Amino acid sequence: MTETGPSLVFDRTQVVHSVPEDILGMLTGTFTASFGLFLLNASEAVTGGTAGLSLLLGFATTWPFWLLFAVINLPFAVLAIWKKGWRFTLRTVVAIALVSGFSVVHEAFFAIAELNPVYGTLAGNLMCGIGLLIVFRHGGSLGGFNIVALVVQDATGFRAGWTLMVFDVLVVLSALLVVPWPNVVLSALGAVLLNLVLALNHRPGRYIGR
Repeated sequence: MTETGPSLVFDRTQVVHSVPEDILGMLTGTFTASFGLFLLNASEAVTGGTAGLSLLLGFATTWPFWLLFAVINLPFAVLAIWKKGWRFTLRTVVAIALVSGFSVVHEAFFAIAELNPVYGTLAGNLMCGIGLLIVFRHGGSLGGFNIVALVVQDATGFRAGWTLMVFDVLVVLSALLVVPWPNVVLSALGAVLLNLVLALNHRPGRYIGR
C-alpha cells in the first residue's frame, strides 16, 4: 500500500475568515492605511487613487482630508453595488469611514514637529500599500479606484496593482498644479512603491483566506 503525502489542494471552506478576524483585519488595515496617509499629508506629498486626490484637494483648499476622502468616494459606491455586491460595498463603506475616523485620531494624538519628506513619503506609501492589502484580503476596499481595479482584476485577471498604477500616474501628475515638483517626484516614487506592494502580493489564487 502506497502512502500519499498531504494534499496540495486547499479546502477553501476551512479558511474562510471568521467575523472577529474580519473585524480585526479591517481595523488593522484601515488604521495602517490612514497612518500612511497621515505621513503623506505631513510630508506635503500625494499618492495615487482617491486618497491621493483627497490629499491634493486638501492642499489646494481648506477642506479637511477626512471629509474630502468620504465625499469623493461616495459615487464609487454605485459601481461597487453593481459589480461586487452588497457585502463588498458595505465593507468598503465601513473601511472608508474608518480611514476618515482614524485620520482625525492621528491629527489629534500624533503631533509631528518635523518630518523628513523622503522618509515620510516612502514610509507613508508603504504603509498605505500594506493597509490596502489587508483590507482587500478581508473582502473590502478603500473605495474609488480600488473598486475599479478589483472589478478589472475579477473580469480579466489583470492585477489590481497595475490598474491602480495607471490611475495613480494621472493623479500624481496633477499634483504639479498644486505642490512643488520635488514633492511630485517623491510622490511618484512612493506611488510606485505602494502599487508594487499590491502587484506582488495581491494575486488571484495566491491567498487562500477569504
